[in-house]
Amino acid sequence: MIAETVCSAVSVAGLGIAVVTAYRKRFLAAARLAAYSLVPVGLVMTGVVGWVADTAFSPSAWAGFGVLGGAWLLFATTRAVERRRGGGRKERGEIQAAQREAVAPAASAPSLGQGRGKAARPAPHPTAEPRSGGAGDDFSDIEAILKKHGI
Repeated sequence: MIAETVCSAVSVAGLGIAVVTAYRKRFLAAARLAAYSLVPVGLVMTGVVGWVADTAFSPSAWAGFGVLGGAWLLFATTRAVERRRGGGRKERGEIQAAQREAVAPAASAPSLGQGRGKAARPAPHPTAEPRSGGAGDDFSDIEAILKKHGI
C-alpha cells in the first residue's frame, strides 16, 4: 500500500515537471520526462510493485534466490574447469592429435623465405678511392647474424 502511494506521488511530481518543461518550449524533454514519470504508475498497475514487495520480505524467496545463485556458481565453475582441461581424457587426446597434425613441419622456418643473397649495391664511382679493409670487417659479424636468420 505504501509502495503504491509513493509510486503515484513520484509520477504526479514527474508529470508536473514535464508540464513546466513544456511551458518553457522544450517539448522533446517534456515528452521524455512524461514517459519516465508514467513508468512507476504502470508498474503499480501491472502488479510488479506488489510482487517485488512480497518477494523482498519473504524468507523463502530469498532462499530460492540463494539456491539459484549456488546453481549458477556450480555451472560457471564446472564450465571454467572444463575449458581449462579441454574436456575429458578422450577429448584431450583427440585435440592434441589434431593440433600436432595442424602444425606444418616447416612452421619454424622464417616466414620471409630465403634471403636473396647479397643486396644489390651500386658500383663504386670510378674516381672514388677504395676503402680500407677495416670498415668491411666491422659489419661481417652483423652480416653473419642476418644470414643465419635468413634476412
